[in-house]
Amino acid sequence: MSKDSGRIAARFAALKAQKRSGFVSFITAGDPDIATCAKILAGLPKAGVDIIELGMPFSDPMADGPAIQAANLRAFAAGITLPKVLELVRGFRKQDQETPIVLMGYYNPIYRYGGDKFLRDAKDAGADGLIIVDLPPEEDSELREPAAKLGLNFIRLVTPTTDAERLPVVLKNASGFLYYVSITGITGTKDVSANPVRKAVETLRKSTALPVAVGFGITTPEQARAIGQFADGVVVGSAIVNRIAAGLDAKGKVKPGLVEDVLGFVKTLTGK
Repeated sequence: MSKDSGRIAARFAALKAQKRSGFVSFITAGDPDIATCAKILAGLPKAGVDIIELGMPFSDPMADGPAIQAANLRAFAAGITLPKVLELVRGFRKQDQETPIVLMGYYNPIYRYGGDKFLRDAKDAGADGLIIVDLPPEEDSELREPAAKLGLNFIRLVTPTTDAERLPVVLKNASGFLYYVSITGITGTKDVSANPVRKAVETLRKSTALPVAVGFGITTPEQARAIGQFADGVVVGSAIVNRIAAGLDAKGKVKPGLVEDVLGFVKTLTGK
């Protein structure tokens, strides 16, 4: 399968035809518990989400800030495992065959699961792409090459510190879209400023035809709209995860209305 095929390419083509930016939501699989996560996942497309990033919980998520670290802990406490992450995808696909799902996480759990088996199972479940944040281009061939053969996009991260010498290495063999990390540091700890990000995206577009989605630091509808003026996609994660956390009681149990509240918040971000 070529780089320009599949649900992700189809979704960005549709967005381009509609002359609008896509909205990419991130939630952690199994947060705050597996059943509630499945309900949130099912409601995201109707809330205006174009692409879903589903975090695969890991015990040492070094790129993630406190909000997503806490979500990982909640998910582990609820019994999430990598097979159960894929079951969430499989359940979502029973009612939605159009919305792309990108699995985002770290290599260690995949390595323990077995790389080839994970890729086959992820594809069979209905996943469309992978973002493996701790697997640099020099070391990702053992996962990227078999993923490409299965038609799973391998989405790479570009950061403000990616220089002109490094960029071609990152762009080579990337597929699906590019994820531009708009701030230095971990997720959910700084606000993003639109102007420098706009310049960075314009520079990126001179080197690649892949869509560019911008994430990290986008927490409000106003920021999402500002970034959406020039990016192909806007990624929001920590703000949604924080909204999930706000819907829990003192013992960490789901309060009534959490799912509706989270999806309502997502609608404010998407403008749905």
